[in-house]
Amino acid sequence: MSRIFITGSTDGLGLAAARTLMKEGHDVVLHARSRERASAIAETSAAALGIVIGDLASATETRSIAEQVNAIGRMDAVIHNAGIYLERSRGETPDGHAKTLAVNVLAPYLLTTWIARPDRLVYLTSGMHRSGSSALDDIDWKKRPWNASQAYSESKLYIATLAAAIARHWPDVFSNAVDPGWVPTKMGGAGAPDDLEMGHLTQTWLAASDAGAAKVSGRYWYHRQQREVSAEVVDAGFQEAMVEKLAELTCVRLFEERG
Repeated sequence: MSRIFITGSTDGLGLAAARTLMKEGHDVVLHARSRERASAIAETSAAALGIVIGDLASATETRSIAEQVNAIGRMDAVIHNAGIYLERSRGETPDGHAKTLAVNVLAPYLLTTWIARPDRLVYLTSGMHRSGSSALDDIDWKKRPWNASQAYSESKLYIATLAAAIARHWPDVFSNAVDPGWVPTKMGGAGAPDDLEMGHLTQTWLAASDAGAAKVSGRYWYHRQQREVSAEVVDAGFQEAMVEKLAELTCVRLFEERG
């Protein structure tokens, strides 16, 4: 039995992953953006180990989420599932960042730093990461005209890169990136063509399976199959430059703080 924390687990893939893991007998800690969203899954949360509440668009609330998780106890795995898709505008988080970057990249980066290090880390990315720009001078969209699709693609490039960087820096942790496919969730839309069940089963497998095939690190997965990833993701120089940029934006250093 494993203890697993899943961000964004009040609906969609996160909720499906949570229910699957709970049925398998694992202790799951859920996450909701607000108390209202938490109340919508009262039946599921009643069977969970716990539920933490906080908005990932805010660094202060993200810190609180980490503290709530740590108060429950050390996790065996963390699934960084939460994300947003096509935002109509750049937005402005309480910390002044573009909302897509804050939720999809800065929040998992901060949670990885602040949550007691687990044995396994799973980060949700997308095949759209291949359209992301490797230029890092304006990842917060302060200079460029807003482009929702490009911002999303770049965020998924950065999160896949983060997973690969962690695998390289922390050899004692299994860190992987998962493309769940274009699945019919609230984010993906009812007409999405991929298999909804397979959309979450790779995450649960990587987070909890004792199978040797699941105990690997630095890989990019789609429906339990390893896939090729863009060249930037596996480039150590790009990894270091991107992590440095995230440290600059958050004033938090992942690897220096955690060794």
